[in-house]
Amino acid sequence: MDEAVLAEAMRLSRARRAFALATVVWRRAPSSGRVGSKGIVLPDGTVHGWLGGACAEPTVVRESIAALADERPRLLFLGTSDELRSDDDRGRIVVPMACESEGALEVYVEPFLPRPQLVVIGRSPAVRALTVQARSLEWDVAVVDDGGRADEHPYPDLVRTTLDLSGLDIGRASAVVVATQGHYDDLALRAALATEAGYIGVVAAGKRAAALEQLLRDEGFDDAQLARIQAPAGIDLGAVDNAEIAVAVRAELVALRAAGHLRATVTTAADRETKDPVCGMIVFVETAKYRATYEGTDYWFCSSGCQRAFESDPAAFVRES
Repeated sequence: MDEAVLAEAMRLSRARRAFALATVVWRRAPSSGRVGSKGIVLPDGTVHGWLGGACAEPTVVRESIAALADERPRLLFLGTSDELRSDDDRGRIVVPMACESEGALEVYVEPFLPRPQLVVIGRSPAVRALTVQARSLEWDVAVVDDGGRADEHPYPDLVRTTLDLSGLDIGRASAVVVATQGHYDDLALRAALATEAGYIGVVAAGKRAAALEQLLRDEGFDDAQLARIQAPAGIDLGAVDNAEIAVAVRAELVALRAAGHLRATVTTAADRETKDPVCGMIVFVETAKYRATYEGTDYWFCSSGCQRAFESDPAAFVRES
């Protein structure tokens, strides 16, 4: 099963999909999770794999979604209430397990978001240099060389030979750089502006860049659309050759990344949360299977045991919670 989970993680990564990978790193019986068990949690709360029973999974899902939001891994400790400490000295997030369980788990949750992406359009030494530099920084790279030959590039498997940006999953973490050197700059920019790229740049001298802007304005593009274009692309290094132009562009992209731009936008589940009034566990209202109503108020539970305990003396649990 874990092999299937890892294979799915690789598929999601290649498809530039966000997910969290949760791994059980310690357990105490009678917890149903086992050391090494892995699960994938998607931003909408969907789980692939096995992490544990009904007591553990909602907490792991909740913390996985939080990890995707803040891009930080976390170590969870799920145990009985008498062994939990709010000032845990190992930096763990401590969560009570359901009242019926005497087991405990430690789960490591690691978020995986799409890597920054460079889509470079054209055929020139600058394109090849940009490709090599971006790959060295472990960015996802795609090259669009309309009419060119893939075998002329250092990474022929990255090359598309038609000006079609569909299927590249271009989004806020993507930079599109047009380096067509006057051959079809306007067509490349139209294609780039149709995407949600976080950065669109043109490798061109100032005079050529101004002419391109006017051409697009005459074609009906408004100020907001044209403001997305950085032309000339890259920081100003003066008169430099193609390889150094690539360095200038990469430096600008790295600076934007360091400032918090070119990062994936992840929409996470917005399920309403509540606390199980018996054991204190977080429960997702929309997916909870156990519910009781007391004096006109609904309460949700992690398990049938908590629901039965509540129904035996609801007033006591309401006062305590």
